[in-house]
Amino acid sequence: MNIQRWLRNLIATPFVTRRRFPAHALQAIEHAITTVEARHAGEIRFVIETSLDLPDLWAGRSPRERAIDVFSHLRVWDTEHNNGVLIYLLMAERDVEIIADRGISVRVSAAEWEQVCRQMEARFRDGQFKEGALAGIEAVAGLLALHFPSAPGDRNEQPNRPVLL
Repeated sequence: MNIQRWLRNLIATPFVTRRRFPAHALQAIEHAITTVEARHAGEIRFVIETSLDLPDLWAGRSPRERAIDVFSHLRVWDTEHNNGVLIYLLMAERDVEIIADRGISVRVSAAEWEQVCRQMEARFRDGQFKEGALAGIEAVAGLLALHFPSAPGDRNEQPNRPVLL
């Protein structure tokens, strides 16, 4: 059991999350997703979770495992071309995970996603939450545009509004 991890998750509050991601930051994230999705055929979801619940902590669930659960729960996989991407931020641990559907994961390596995550986490450590989120969205969009360029008839299959859990 990692006591520091437990404490970070137990003392994290939605109030602090909302201070770091106020309404204008969430609107900027939604606008960025809407804008970048015009450049590629992928679908981006952005989720911010304040902390893990006690059962998840007790079970030793990792942020990645939780991100996979959220990916499934939000049905990010439910796109015609299996091209959904979840950007998941666990505020208590300042951990970013990117989960890509099978249509994308065969074309974009785990190392490329990991690089985007580390860049975002570096911004978050510096207190640049909105900027880190926007930079991450832009980096994900760059990878999607490379492998899934936009095509006539593309439609928006996922909501662009960020989710706060």
